[in-house]
Amino acid sequence: MTDLQELAAEAYVYGFPMVSNLDEVDRFTRKGMASVAPAPFNEFSHGGKLAGPSDSFVTVNNDTLYSLAQIDLSGGPLLLTVPDTAGRYYVLQFVDAWTNNFAYVGRRATGTGAASFLLTPPGWDELVPAGATRISVPTMVATIVGRWACAGPDDVAAVRELQEDTLLEPYWTASGEPLGLPTHAYTPDGDPELLFFEKLRARMAAFPPAAPEVAYQQRFAPLGLLDPQSPYGQAAPELVEALRAGFAAGKERVEHATTHGGDHGGDHAGSSEQNGWQLAYHAFDYNADHFEVGTLKDPQWICRDRELAHTMRAAAARADLWGNHGYEAAHAMTWNDDEGEPLDGSRSYTLRFEKVPPVDAFWSVTMYDVPDYHLVENPVDRYSIGDRTPGLAYGDDGSLTLRLQARRPADDKTAANWLPTPEGPFRPVVRMYTPRAAVFDGTYQLPPVRRDREGGAVS
Repeated sequence: MTDLQELAAEAYVYGFPMVSNLDEVDRFTRKGMASVAPAPFNEFSHGGKLAGPSDSFVTVNNDTLYSLAQIDLSGGPLLLTVPDTAGRYYVLQFVDAWTNNFAYVGRRATGTGAASFLLTPPGWDELVPAGATRISVPTMVATIVGRWACAGPDDVAAVRELQEDTLLEPYWTASGEPLGLPTHAYTPDGDPELLFFEKLRARMAAFPPAAPEVAYQQRFAPLGLLDPQSPYGQAAPELVEALRAGFAAGKERVEHATTHGGDHGGDHAGSSEQNGWQLAYHAFDYNADHFEVGTLKDPQWICRDRELAHTMRAAAARADLWGNHGYEAAHAMTWNDDEGEPLDGSRSYTLRFEKVPPVDAFWSVTMYDVPDYHLVENPVDRYSIGDRTPGLAYGDDGSLTLRLQARRPADDKTAANWLPTPEGPFRPVVRMYTPRAAVFDGTYQLPPVRRDREGGAVS
């Protein structure tokens, strides 16, 4: 690769999270997804059912009801109020334009009592109203991802009441209409490579990063990413060639980091891989600049290597956009069985927990296809299994064995423990909400996914 092509590849890895993230922000203000209706900026859209196959969002969870709000503070601050949930687990996660998790409100972070929070834009310096806690938002546009523990269809009505009492409203000093996302001066038809870099150029200007990142961005000037006007309509052939080559190389790097990047977080115990599982416990530690309510400004949870953090951030956006820090909800995922072979629905597998995951909230295993990481329709409408799943059959020793296969098990005793897989390649994800220390210090180990050796294929 030429130097310019290499620079374009680095720019792709650096900019992919924001471009992808703000594309989703735009989508949720216009289209939403199946379980969450679209809503304009600065309004919540509350999901009334658990996510399913029609929710085409990367690694969407099937454990909680969602409440999503795309916020734009260009018109002024917003006042957020949350109800008393009487101990029910919930979390409101705050994600800036660059995909940094910069604040949390909820049971772990702030308790479950009624409370109010003032969300303020960059540069805001006024008095906070009595009784409210300020949350300083790093970028004018950001996302609130709310997750509410829901035990199933019979619990939806109770959650809906709490959602309806979770409100956003303009603070009285707000002085204007929100500006929304920047428009693209150059929108080439059928040219995704140049469109990507044009989006990145416009959005970098609209949503400056933290101060330590500004100098890093200067190196992308030869690509036109710092130009005040789009240069891509009449770009020189060598620049177009470099951008296209860099786009392809950068995309390949992100895909590789997604499946091979491992756990690059802070000073933590244990390996990045555990019995075939890629541990994403520290996958969101790339934020080293913004620590508001509910975040842990602890070296264990901060990656200080900014080059590495850029790759981590891109991999997280690709495989688990809007995922939580590990201390809120720890994730692990695998593509392979205990012998290193790719997981595939043409075979059957078991996942045996000698001890179930140690958590203060709840845990689950959710099934996704590959490469989209979406939920896949199955005949029993089951997309996850966890400690709240009714009818699970435990062993006499307290162990729990899950069946992972495409077809229903012949043995009715194991049918309740069946997590259906797609017919082809798949990737399960373990989620542990409010995990205990044993998850991080290696005391607790996730078991491998073992392929059935008797018969091999699913009948």
